[in-house]
Amino acid sequence: MLTKQDWDWLAVCSHYQTAVTVQTLLKEGKSMEATEGLESLIEAMGRNDRRALKSQLIRLMVHVIKWKCQPQKRCSSWAISILSARREIDDIQEEVPSLNRDFIESIWDKCFQAAVQEAETEMRKVKCFLTSISWFEVFEEEYILSDEQDDF
Repeated sequence: MLTKQDWDWLAVCSHYQTAVTVQTLLKEGKSMEATEGLESLIEAMGRNDRRALKSQLIRLMVHVIKWKCQPQKRCSSWAISILSARREIDDIQEEVPSLNRDFIESIWDKCFQAAVQEAETEMRKVKCFLTSISWFEVFEEEYILSDEQDDF
């Protein structure tokens, strides 16, 4: 019999193996133990989805911050990274509707602080003058290079 700790460890290590173990237990008629396994699996998968969304949000914010703080260094790869991160976030939200705007707003400030640190490191410690960033700037504003900007 697997303990809660065993299930949690298994679910973190392998979603597939957890599902196979749950399936085996169900076939053996051990529904209570299988239920514990499913709960651990659901928790682990939810953590992964939240972590993925948070990672993409930080990536998105980093590129928006760099775009705003270093206009002379704008390049197409920054614009592509912004579009890509937005698409990844949309995909995550499509698969997990609970990771909606309310969830994003609940992690916004923490992600912004992490993004500022990353952006300053990428900008070689150029101090970021932004104290906040809006939903519009992150998710709706268009970031495209003008004809005058060199694209490296």
